[in-house]
Amino acid sequence: MVSQYREITAYLEAGGIPDADFDARCMIEQVTGQKLETVQHISDHQQQELHKMAERRICGEPLQYILGEWEFFGMRLFVGEGVLIPRPDTEVLVETVLHHCKGRTSLRILDLCTGSGCIALALQKHLLDAEIHALDISEAALAYAVQNAEYHALPVQFHRVDVLHGTLSGQFDVIVSNPPYLTTEEMAHLQTEIRCEPAGALEAGTDGLQFYRGITARWNDSLRDGGLLAYEIGEQQGEAVRTILESGGFRNIQILQDYARRDRVVTGIR
Repeated sequence: MVSQYREITAYLEAGGIPDADFDARCMIEQVTGQKLETVQHISDHQQQELHKMAERRICGEPLQYILGEWEFFGMRLFVGEGVLIPRPDTEVLVETVLHHCKGRTSLRILDLCTGSGCIALALQKHLLDAEIHALDISEAALAYAVQNAEYHALPVQFHRVDVLHGTLSGQFDVIVSNPPYLTTEEMAHLQTEIRCEPAGALEAGTDGLQFYRGITARWNDSLRDGGLLAYEIGEQQGEAVRTILESGGFRNIQILQDYARRDRVVTGIR
């Protein structure tokens, strides 16, 4: 194992970075294009790049932004400043929708607040004959989403739309969303690296429910009868989002948990 791995790890640890060994491994593998165990030598230029990356990390920049990419549902996705970083918890939302869609064909699916496009692209990869549209208000996020779609050669159709005020023609069999859901109070106490992510993709008003209310009311008629509405939620929001869906006339409402047994997904049938 190269000595630079130990050096970068120690440097990150001294800078207060948790999981410094993991970050150092990712950085070395990114710079060299090799698995750490196979790296025999790091050039002076690569060494300089590693130190720049480590300095950015110690300054609080997310590892994912530094690497310029991250994995989601087995897919390599490009990320950077201006786009929410895909997280493993969101994979539960994708699995939920895929389970609902199993055995169905020619579905029309809408992903609201798409960000990097991670949900829409993961669904399209496994539902090749589905027509999938994905919306976001952020130009920066949509640029990454389009880049990710082109990289994976997946035909998701992206649109710049404010999901709380805009519309899209037609009806859908599934509407899925990982909207902003942090409260104003939670935003005031975020970790440094999370503050690097776009606030517009995180904050949802005093109680964190602004987007659940707005989407449920505005997009209800865009969902076909019998269609599925599926949300990712904060772990304390299950019952509140259930109430919103009940008020919107949805039935068979379920609260599903992530791998850590925390409430993570709420679904309902129109």
